[in-house]
Amino acid sequence: MSRIDYSVWDHIEVSDDEDDTHPNIDTPSLFRWRHQARVERMEEFQNKGEEINKSLMECRRKLAETQKKLQELSVALSDDAKTELNKVQAEEKKLKKEERDWSKKMDEHRREEKKMPWNVDTLSRDGFSKSIVNVKAEVGQETEEEKEQKHKTFVEKYEKQIKHFGMLRRWDDSQKYLSDNPYLVCEETANYLVIMCIDLEVEEKHALMEQVAHQTIVMQFILELAKSLKVDPRGCFRQFFSKIKTADQQYQDAFNDELESFKERVRGRAKIRIEKAMKELEEEERQKRLGPGGLDPVEVYESLPAEMQNCFDEKDIQMLQDVISKMDPTEAKHHMKRCIDSGLWVPNAKVDVEGKDEEPTYEEVKQEQEETKKE
Repeated sequence: MSRIDYSVWDHIEVSDDEDDTHPNIDTPSLFRWRHQARVERMEEFQNKGEEINKSLMECRRKLAETQKKLQELSVALSDDAKTELNKVQAEEKKLKKEERDWSKKMDEHRREEKKMPWNVDTLSRDGFSKSIVNVKAEVGQETEEEKEQKHKTFVEKYEKQIKHFGMLRRWDDSQKYLSDNPYLVCEETANYLVIMCIDLEVEEKHALMEQVAHQTIVMQFILELAKSLKVDPRGCFRQFFSKIKTADQQYQDAFNDELESFKERVRGRAKIRIEKAMKELEEEERQKRLGPGGLDPVEVYESLPAEMQNCFDEKDIQMLQDVISKMDPTEAKHHMKRCIDSGLWVPNAKVDVEGKDEEPTYEEVKQEQEETKKE
């Protein structure tokens, strides 16, 4: 039969009023001083832990930005880029060391917290101030295909709820909605909100984009907090809202800085997507314009000498033939071949009695001929 392990109670600090005191000492005052001193020590220890956690999160944020910049610079080939690459690599090395140091301090702080004796204040903490979620043991690293399928399945099931969360404005509303829908506290929600922000910016719905961007950073801060505390995100989102609502200036500044940085990245991504779409549209229109020889009539026209351009503007075949007769034969042949390949003009070749091809004359495209006849 198993026995109960009572060793957990070995390190309980006795109540302040359980000690015997000298008759001449003001016992109530002594008890109040003792209790106040212990409370101050606890607050100092808690503040120290929060400061370490903030520094760790800030270091990780800078490291992520540095690694992103390093990835961008590794593609560039210029000498300036190589010089900058060396600087960024040195910065990355420095930040990695800082992250290890802060993580070590955080682990030490947690070990000290576990060793601290219990007392009347810690024994009476609220037992229902956070959600308790059973977490499955990590099985292994997911493949990209598995992540993509997981994201797709999640969005198909909860897209409406994610969009609703993205439109919330008040801290209390966000906290209540996540309490009612804890399954939303995950990477899939954050990823969908990022895409939603870019879509809104492309559609030029700037104010709405900024609103959803705020909720995106809320979700990312919760996930980052869970990562630093090594707990399930669903079990610590209340802690985030508690910290952000208590007006902790340093924490609020870090949140606002990350929000502004994120909005700039969204605008940059939206701009790239718009430029890409415009290029695709232009290429599509260009493909539609291509003549029988695969050349673009607009590009061919712009490459012609001014005299030939004037012939096209005036739609004067005789003027074109006169201009060609005055040009160098090789150059004239080059330009006219390009005009034919682009569909600007259609050749009307004539064959003489001996069966030899004469120099082709040029008439307007049939469509232009019909329009001229109607006029």
